[in-house]
Amino acid sequence: MSQKQILGHRFLADLGVLTLEIHFESEERMTFTVIKGGELVPDGHTETVAVTTAEIRPDVYLTSWKELSGATITHLEDFERGLLYSRITLPDGTPLALTGTIGPLD
Repeated sequence: MSQKQILGHRFLADLGVLTLEIHFESEERMTFTVIKGGELVPDGHTETVAVTTAEIRPDVYLTSWKELSGATITHLEDFERGLLYSRITLPDGTPLALTGTIGPLD
């Protein structure tokens, strides 16, 4: 799945404690909606963020962004295998490492 193939599409990211719908609007812009936020973020929270994305190899991307809360997120998205590795630094500096799945919604 090339970067052009993910643009304009929505994906479900399930990280166990955290489940998101991710919409890659352009190469520089993504909107996420929290479906299940656990105790990390309220359910239903939606935010559009500026993203930096690099293709590591076909179907594998490194994507990062900063949220309004100050949290920083880096995802390794392996669309070929449906795997997602997420590294989050919360606004208070607490690091989180989450692993889960990612798959298309449309």
